[in-house]
Amino acid sequence: MQVLKRDEISDELKWRLEDIYKSEDLWEKDLKSLSEINSKIQSYQGKLNSKENIIAVYKLDDELNFVLGKLYAYAHMRLDQDCTNTKYKEMKAKVEAILSDIYAKEAFVVPEILANPLDFIISLSKDKDFENYDYQLQKLAKNKEHSLSTKEEVILAKATRFSGLFEEAFSMLDNADIKFDDVTLDSGEKVALSHGVYSYYLQTGSRNERKAVFESMFNAYKQNINLITSLYKGNIEKDWFYASLKNYPSCLDAALSREDVDSNVYKKLIKNINEALPNLHKYMRYRKEVLGYDKLHLYDLHMPLISGVDRDIEYSEAKQIVLDALKPLGDEYQTLLNKAFNEGWIDVCENKGKRSGAYSSGCFGVHPYVLLNYKPVLNDVFTIAHELGHAMHSYYSNKTQPISKAEYEIFVAEVASTVNETLLVMHLLKDAKGDYRKYLLSYLLNMFRTTIFRQAQFAEFEDNAHKMVENDIPVTPDALCNMYFDLNAKYYGKDVENDDLIRYEWARIPHFYSAYYVYKYSTGLISAICIAKDILSKGEDAVKDYKKFLSAGGSMNPVDILRLAHVDLTTDEPYKKAMQFYSETLEELISI
Repeated sequence: MQVLKRDEISDELKWRLEDIYKSEDLWEKDLKSLSEINSKIQSYQGKLNSKENIIAVYKLDDELNFVLGKLYAYAHMRLDQDCTNTKYKEMKAKVEAILSDIYAKEAFVVPEILANPLDFIISLSKDKDFENYDYQLQKLAKNKEHSLSTKEEVILAKATRFSGLFEEAFSMLDNADIKFDDVTLDSGEKVALSHGVYSYYLQTGSRNERKAVFESMFNAYKQNINLITSLYKGNIEKDWFYASLKNYPSCLDAALSREDVDSNVYKKLIKNINEALPNLHKYMRYRKEVLGYDKLHLYDLHMPLISGVDRDIEYSEAKQIVLDALKPLGDEYQTLLNKAFNEGWIDVCENKGKRSGAYSSGCFGVHPYVLLNYKPVLNDVFTIAHELGHAMHSYYSNKTQPISKAEYEIFVAEVASTVNETLLVMHLLKDAKGDYRKYLLSYLLNMFRTTIFRQAQFAEFEDNAHKMVENDIPVTPDALCNMYFDLNAKYYGKDVENDDLIRYEWARIPHFYSAYYVYKYSTGLISAICIAKDILSKGEDAVKDYKKFLSAGGSMNPVDILRLAHVDLTTDEPYKKAMQFYSETLEELISI
């Protein structure tokens, strides 16, 4: 398929960034206004001990974030539509430089507010004049016991300039310096291995080719395991340094407190997924039988059980499939989807220089945007539904909440997108028969395996790794590799050969350098499944409550926001409900 130049693509298939700025002169004007707003905020340094000054700073911060959001959204999306454009590289770099400077200069704000008596902060959170900032103040009051002096907080803020070097060093190794052995294909051709090539051949290659890419990939990490262990140990030590300095009992409590999430959610996830592992083992046994292997290896888990069912799905048809699948979300949601498809919200096609992948982005005060690189395959139809889930979450939050409360936490960020994916697969299953039905059922089961079980395994590993540092247990390559090897055996069961090289898999996971992040993928899909099933069984009442979730933004803690949609992750119920759905899906697949 030929990749077109951008000017060869119809305007109907491009996003309309003019909705943010009609001209780039207006962008430049807003850029110049930032220094004036920031200077006004600076004038309050040392004075945040009165109601009047605190609310003035909050309002100025809203103004600053509104302008910054527009500036950055416009620059980064212009660049993403053609990454070779030096003009937009420069515009994006300008915003990022100013952003870094602003955050450094504003480091005094939170410590100064926290320096006030607790009763005063609580009284502000209940004051009607602070209605747009009540939740911010509630979080500050809650975390006051974990705050340091203003001087100490400023020092810690400045330390972030080098505390991220462990992640940066790993990223350089992982993306630039690590060397993989070439892989010989069945045809005799040699191919250079990369992360993308590895993923491709695990899904499409012969068994010999899958084994070859698996061994090439993990041998490379084995050869670098001492360096990677040192980097990861340093990153964990950094996490424990910050957590203990701020009087948190564990790195887990410190990390989850940043999003105001009860640490019991993490523990409930690990407990319930461990209890559900027999279902994953049963699926592994089924895979082995269907594939006809005496031994199922870890490099056999990615290839589809059913092939030859995909067909070309042009974008016009894909749009209609998504619209039909999301009809249960009601007329208003349908209207918004049509706006997205027809009014310049979506950049559809791949073009020369365009950023790869897909995302949803935007800024407060303007409709959300979606970047695609659409190919006429079923997987890309799911991508449309997924990214529009993000877009609608942002739309409802921005429409309902003030800018200070509109941004939702990452903890809930993947819920709306996977609600849409779940509704889509359930819609397709209505009329699916034969191999196509098997394909969709196995798609669902693989979504569970990769997003719930696998991420829970990662979550269990990183919590155990942090506990080693917290309890002064030596963090060595053997300790980490053996721990991961044992976890992998536990998760996949006796029907999967626990290939020795898998002990090095932890060493290639970049998310481990953002502590306690991966569990959110699991809780997000679990929540989405519960919500989607409620929508399909209860109809309008469930949709109404789901829209409360979509509209809540960051106006309360994310666990309470999910409760608006009747998902309480501090209890066993949602985990059991999702695992029951998994079990039913597996039983149907086995029975066909």
